Amino acid sequence: MRYELAIFDMDGTILDTLQDLADSTNHALTANGLPERSIYEVRNFVGNGIRRLIERAVPDGCSDDTKDKVFRDFNEYYRDHCFDSTKPYDGIMECLGQLKRSGVRLAVVSNKAQYAVSELDVRFFPGVFDEAVGEREGIRRKPYPDSVLHVIDEAGIPKEKAVYIGDSEVDVQTAKNAGIDGIAVEWGFRDGDFLKEQGAVMLVKSPQELFTALGAAFA
Repeated sequence: MRYELAIFDMDGTILDTLQDLADSTNHALTANGLPERSIYEVRNFVGNGIRRLIERAVPDGCSDDTKDKVFRDFNEYYRDHCFDSTKPYDGIMECLGQLKRSGVRLAVVSNKAQYAVSELDVRFFPGVFDEAVGEREGIRRKPYPDSVLHVIDEAGIPKEKAVYIGDSEVDVQTAKNAGIDGIAVEWGFRDGDFLKEQGAVMLVKSPQELFTALGAAFA
């Protein structure tokens, strides 16, 4: 096998979380008398963590105090609603199962808040991932490689045996910053042409194509 560890982003890669992110964003905005955002806008705001999502979603000129309040309201609501409409992408469970049966260790590294990563991991992927890491205080978010390198170190696997899989420009850069191979998926929050412009080398259009791409490395 070429890879012994496959590390996945969460939002837009293994889970379609967009509706719950949009609903939670708009709940927090309207609670503070601010205009709502379309689901398309939220789709383009995500990828760098909740704080950056909120900073992009509030109108220009909002005070830091307002941003802080919207951020708190988002987290309070999302904590209880992060799974309302969220679901695994078609074919992703089969892909993960095939990888696990092939002896590949699986992990998640996300810029999503740790409380949501843990909740969604337990709810949708019990027993699938060896580690599921979200945004934590004191740890730099992606595209910094800190969490990815932590997972690789914890697994005791050489970097050349690890691959990072995600759906955004942040994920493409994360793999590069970590010095490992990266695969970009086209079913998430960014399209293939944009990902190519951002430097993605390998792109896949479906979970089955992802397994095939990885499986070719297993032979």
